[in-house]
Amino acid sequence: MAVKGVSLSVKKGQIITLIGANGSGKSTLLEAICGLLPAWEGEILFEGTPLKGLDPPAVVKRGISLVPEGRLIFPPLSVLDNLKLGAYTMYRKRKHAEVEQTLEKMMDLFPILRERFKQPAGTLSGGEQQMLAIGRALMSHPKLLLLDEPSMGLAPLIVEKIFQILGALRNEGITILLVEQNAQASLQIADYGYVFETGTVVLQGPASELLADHEVKRAYLGKDYGEFYDDK
Repeated sequence: MAVKGVSLSVKKGQIITLIGANGSGKSTLLEAICGLLPAWEGEILFEGTPLKGLDPPAVVKRGISLVPEGRLIFPPLSVLDNLKLGAYTMYRKRKHAEVEQTLEKMMDLFPILRERFKQPAGTLSGGEQQMLAIGRALMSHPKLLLLDEPSMGLAPLIVEKIFQILGALRNEGITILLVEQNAQASLQIADYGYVFETGTVVLQGPASELLADHEVKRAYLGKDYGEFYDDK
């Protein structure tokens, strides 16, 4: 069992981060929320409504979108078509004008995508693909955005840009559940954090307190981070 006995909450309008080593169950938890993996026990509630047993399209319709680990964009399709795929629930409702408005908003949020909207998505850099994956998830107008390791494999400057965008999304009222191995970056923008080990929550608290916690520094931030953080 990858996740067992986990109890956590995500408050509206906040960024909540889950940090922990590979194999600790973070991605499994996100996939269970999205209906990609079955939850054998317990409850998953969103705005008071059970999600357990729903398939992924039904979860998206409820207002939850996932930016998966590794981005999983569609390489042969253009940037524009990748974005449009994120709006399939609106196309089914024939809300074409709303889709076009949302596309414009994504191009404003990620100007590089406007420059490359005709290109095959597979020709983008890693950072550009991550922006595309986030934009695709936002096309469905989610109330809750789940992100799985958005900083993976990206240069520090690109990571900084991605996390700035996440902060801006929170300011627009989008609630975010962020899974990250980059504990330093995620805790710096999060409101609250949970530390995962072997499928369970071993520590939780306001992000600022976890940043200052000696055990978190030792295990996830590196032995020199405390000294760096104090200098800041």
